[in-house]
Amino acid sequence: MKILVTGGAGFIGSAVVRRAIKCREHSILNLDSLTYAANLDNLAEVESDARYQFVQADIVDEKRMVEILADYKPDAIMHLAAESHVDRSIDGPGTFVQTNIIGTYSLLQAARVYLETAPAEVKSRFRFHHVSTDEVYGSLGAEGSFTETTPYAPRSPYSASKAASDMLVRAWGETFGVPIVLTNCSNNYGPYQFPEKLIPVVILNALAGRTIPVYGDGKNIRDWLYVDDHAEALLTVLERGRLGETYNIGGDNEMSNIDLVREICLIMDRKRPGAAPHASLIEFVTDRPGHDFRYAIDATKIKSELGWTPTVKGFEGLEATIDWYLDHEEWWSKILGRGHSTDRIGLSKG
Repeated sequence: MKILVTGGAGFIGSAVVRRAIKCREHSILNLDSLTYAANLDNLAEVESDARYQFVQADIVDEKRMVEILADYKPDAIMHLAAESHVDRSIDGPGTFVQTNIIGTYSLLQAARVYLETAPAEVKSRFRFHHVSTDEVYGSLGAEGSFTETTPYAPRSPYSASKAASDMLVRAWGETFGVPIVLTNCSNNYGPYQFPEKLIPVVILNALAGRTIPVYGDGKNIRDWLYVDDHAEALLTVLERGRLGETYNIGGDNEMSNIDLVREICLIMDRKRPGAAPHASLIEFVTDRPGHDFRYAIDATKIKSELGWTPTVKGFEGLEATIDWYLDHEEWWSKILGRGHSTDRIGLSKG
């Protein structure tokens, strides 16, 4: 397949691009505007592959999107480009409205234009895969899980903007016949994650002997999904998912933030014992507004229909992730050298 991937220089997007080329032999056009969290270094292992191309463009620019689709003639669009940091959405929600809502609208409109003149064989196989988050469903109590029919109840500007984009995609599918599939995922982790997200923050602050900030009492619960498992799920849905359907993707891996942080500290105690115990660096900080208590994904549908299941369970991927950051100082130090800080705590997707 020829696939246009938006946001392919980001954490999840780059994992999809690498896997699509190395494991599936798809051809990829990576479209990314290269905002703060994008990093073309994430794609070093595929950038010389003849099946990989990159174009810098903003999905908000509808005219440019029309031109790119007409030129590349993709068999599918995988739409991952998004602003995804909850704290940043509280500080500046306008950027999230522009990228996540207006950008998705522009891309959908460009897809309509492309399909109007595309050959019949392209129309028959084309699909628009919109990648979203479990945060659109709101906050769970101690019991239950999100299913594909859970009502939307977003509680932050970030999740509200993603909920709006989900609704646009469904509407363009129903009203204009754009062949769509949607996925909603739980929290991702793994190599190449931007250093302001929770797990990299804990690793890098522990390594530097700096305070490890934890919101509130640390009892908020997330379902953690290893990024390569997520990339495999996304490609599976693109290739075999039923048109018009939504698939929830989770890691079957719930844990509280404080338990996660303490486990990272224990692993760091083994790997960098000179500064142990790293848990002494934990500091509880003022909770953020509207902090959802718990997310949990019921991924029965994708498992039963498409045969996908997460391969990384519990803390299996955590040690590999820590090893990656310890072995790739050049990657993250370059980012921190551009003025980004590990003082902020990111608990959302990309």
